Amino acid sequence: MAKHRGHGEKGPSQRQLRVGETVRKELSDILTRGALNDPALSGAIITVPEVRMTPDLRLATCLIMPLGGADGDKVTTALNRHAKFLRGQVSRRLTMKYMPDLRFVLDTRFDDDDRIGSLLHSPDVARDLDKPESSD
Repeated sequence: MAKHRGHGEKGPSQRQLRVGETVRKELSDILTRGALNDPALSGAIITVPEVRMTPDLRLATCLIMPLGGADGDKVTTALNRHAKFLRGQVSRRLTMKYMPDLRFVLDTRFDDDDRIGSLLHSPDVARDLDKPESSD
């Protein structure tokens, strides 16, 4: 039987959501306090809107967004470079059997929403929606 990766049909479990939110809160607190000394992160205000946990709670995918979306790739690269340090900082604050590895990914959900919204409001789509349906 194949192992399932990610979330099942029903979505993440209550435990995954709870652990992800706890990791998100502690990670946000660490980033807010400016614990990292990195030129790519200096002066960058970083939000952590969501942390997604794997079912075995061994990997945490942290969605991040720098304020204004500027230099997102540079900030993501810098955070991935300091992932082990951040994992150690988070593990000191949490009581877990295993501390998950942290992986940082740029959160593009808002950009995707804007792109889909602009596509839906484009003249081509509006023209197709206004066509009367033919009965076959």
